[in-house]
Amino acid sequence: MRHILVIGSGKSTAYLIQYLLDKSTSEKLHITVGDINIDNAKAMIENHKNATAITLDVFDQKSRQEAVKNADIVVSMLPARFHIEVAKDCITFKKNMVTASYVSNEMQALDQDAKDNGLVFMNEIGVDPGLDHMSAMQVIDSIRDKGGKIILFESFTGGLVAPESDTNLWNYKFTWNPRNVVTAGQGGAAKFLQESTFKYIPYNRLFRRTEFLDVENYGRFEAYANRDSLKYQSVYGLNDIKTLYRGTMRRVGFSRAWQVFVALGMTDDSYTIDDSKNMSYRDFVNAFLPYSPTDSVELKFRHALKIDQDDIIWDKFVELDLFSKTKMVTLDKATPAQILQKILLDSWTLKPTDKDMIVMYHKFGYELNGEKHQIDSTMVTLGQDQTYTAMAKTVGLPVAIATLAILNKTITTPGVQIPITKEVYTPILKELEEYGITFKEKHVPYLGYNPLNI
Repeated sequence: MRHILVIGSGKSTAYLIQYLLDKSTSEKLHITVGDINIDNAKAMIENHKNATAITLDVFDQKSRQEAVKNADIVVSMLPARFHIEVAKDCITFKKNMVTASYVSNEMQALDQDAKDNGLVFMNEIGVDPGLDHMSAMQVIDSIRDKGGKIILFESFTGGLVAPESDTNLWNYKFTWNPRNVVTAGQGGAAKFLQESTFKYIPYNRLFRRTEFLDVENYGRFEAYANRDSLKYQSVYGLNDIKTLYRGTMRRVGFSRAWQVFVALGMTDDSYTIDDSKNMSYRDFVNAFLPYSPTDSVELKFRHALKIDQDDIIWDKFVELDLFSKTKMVTLDKATPAQILQKILLDSWTLKPTDKDMIVMYHKFGYELNGEKHQIDSTMVTLGQDQTYTAMAKTVGLPVAIATLAILNKTITTPGVQIPITKEVYTPILKELEEYGITFKEKHVPYLGYNPLNI
């Protein structure tokens, strides 16, 4: 038997582990799932004969190294900041490694060690990053192969709620780490290229500058800019591109309402609020508003944000029970962002039968034989329920397929890498089609850059 170690059994691992279990007999695999909470690991493997659940604390060096040493390949589904110790163990014991996370500076520093040992360290092989890389590079390479020159690339991804489970005015529920949703866009201005000019959007304006997108059969969406659209300019070989923009998708109207939280300071994660444990939701909101001996919190809120009482945006905040006198924060010495996250979890948590949705949209503009062309590529994947989500599917299946491909030596190029080569993306995208993860490409008239709506 060949041994695969999966470290972490969180929300994104359901399809990953199921895929490996389904392949375990034909591929002669034994899957060990390690988690600090062994009950989570046991729930994932469901007593499968070719799987074992173990308690694994990533900070316990002895048990961590023992687990890595006994594996043929290691899949780390831990939070990104915890990968590095596992990666160092993989160098020590000469094991290949797969993660869905962005390549950190610490991980990149292991590139030469991985190459010297002939090891594949595959990163960014989830959905975003991951599917976005592979689907984009497949089209970019095909354009280049026929002599075309890429002049525009826009890429958008959204983790959203499926239409049949869309039951709130925000048209949104949490499908991944809520903290990342609450703090999205912080840490610097969003930067991108527009017609060969560098553009910047500061955090305080980020959610008021959106681009509209229409997806066949699913209607209209909006997108706000990711923090660094230029990160992959050289990686994708787009050094001469005129427009490069990456964004996050939401349903239309979400960003305008979210801007209210930003304007008030409720997404701030840099300081704690005194006596937050004893605050009601209403107290929390009032903490950000001016004092008035006569005006209600609701009136002060609408006045400060210039929201009319008959505006749909007002109904969105009422729906969240923001002004409740009885619902309590209960978090001690919490930051505004942590409190906001708790409030939103009341309304935006997926119910057991809820279905989520992943939407991806690429735009490619290129020149060929003196003429300009455009290809739009879209992908929509729906989840099954609260456990087998579209997020888990589009993260977990690419990880699983890559893991088996490395184990079977169909992916062999060593080093710290992301899935942007034909060796990697061609077989993975082909197999993903068997699971309903497909991209629809459409040739449309070249429109150039679609200006952000301010």
